[in-house]
Amino acid sequence: MGVIDSDAHVVESRDTFKYIDPKDKKYKPLVVAQEADAEDNRVLSNEGGVQKHFWIIDGRLQPMEGNIGSNTTAESREMKSIDARLKHMDELKIDVQVLYPTVFLRAWTQDPTCELVICRSYNRWLADIWKQAKTRLRWVVMPPLLNMAETRKELEFGKANGAVGIFLRGLETERRLTNPYFFPVYEMAAELDMPICFHSGNNSFAVRDIYATESGFGRSKLPVVAAFHGLLMDAIPEKFPKVRWGFVEVSAQWLPYALNDLSLRFKRKGRRLSKTALKDHNMFVACQTTDDLGPIVDLVGEGQLVVGTDYGHADTSAEIEALRRIRDDGKIKAGVADKILDDNARALYGL
Repeated sequence: MGVIDSDAHVVESRDTFKYIDPKDKKYKPLVVAQEADAEDNRVLSNEGGVQKHFWIIDGRLQPMEGNIGSNTTAESREMKSIDARLKHMDELKIDVQVLYPTVFLRAWTQDPTCELVICRSYNRWLADIWKQAKTRLRWVVMPPLLNMAETRKELEFGKANGAVGIFLRGLETERRLTNPYFFPVYEMAAELDMPICFHSGNNSFAVRDIYATESGFGRSKLPVVAAFHGLLMDAIPEKFPKVRWGFVEVSAQWLPYALNDLSLRFKRKGRRLSKTALKDHNMFVACQTTDDLGPIVDLVGEGQLVVGTDYGHADTSAEIEALRRIRDDGKIKAGVADKILDDNARALYGL
């Protein structure tokens, strides 16, 4: 059996944006440094270090080091050395990583031109990374959702260059993911055989501002859980039966609550929630080793969970050796662990 890391990250650097056309240079992200020395004014990272540098994207500050894990090297997490990344994967006994972004987990623009310019550059950066390690480094496309014609172009480019998913956050373009605005994306996902990958995060400035001083649970995690709930409540997967749906970096511990709540709401409307709802609708959830995995597997089945390391980050989902522990900690049977580490990830990402 292989080992697939279903949620690993790249950390953006200046190289990420070197693909921006000179005519669009005004949209190119800038880097600024924090000069405040007083402890009261210092911004700290998730690991307690001083956040020294920030991106300026579309006129807004975004942290660079805020969620960086010190158990990875800059050359590896920023893809400055593909060999270094692959060597670390070998040490961790990881065969394949599926790569997600970092700075773009937050709301960063609602300007269609800026979004397109930056998404296009990011996607080409990832395509070049894939070309250097085709069988081992796969990735999810950042779609410029404010322009559906360009979204199609980017998805087709990604499909031809190693992408295995379509990146979405729990909220996009100030809309819920059940909004018909996104139906063209779901149609493209079915046509191109690429899953919709909801990753922890949101692209709503309103929600971001409400939770500005909060840890990230309400701002980043709960919108993805709400997206899962909303999709089933509004029968969206039934409209797009060929689409696969992934829910990444929000653990799986919420599934009993969400499914119980859905069951109650379905009953009030004269509907019945299938006991195999996730399997019926091609839904997969990335678990964590801290989840109570036995009961969750019993609830949703052996084929619907995947797992990732959150490679490069330092938040509540980050566990660099999560894939080894899934097999070694004895919470679930070895055969189920093998499915989570390999078969299920292959099914989600179409590997």
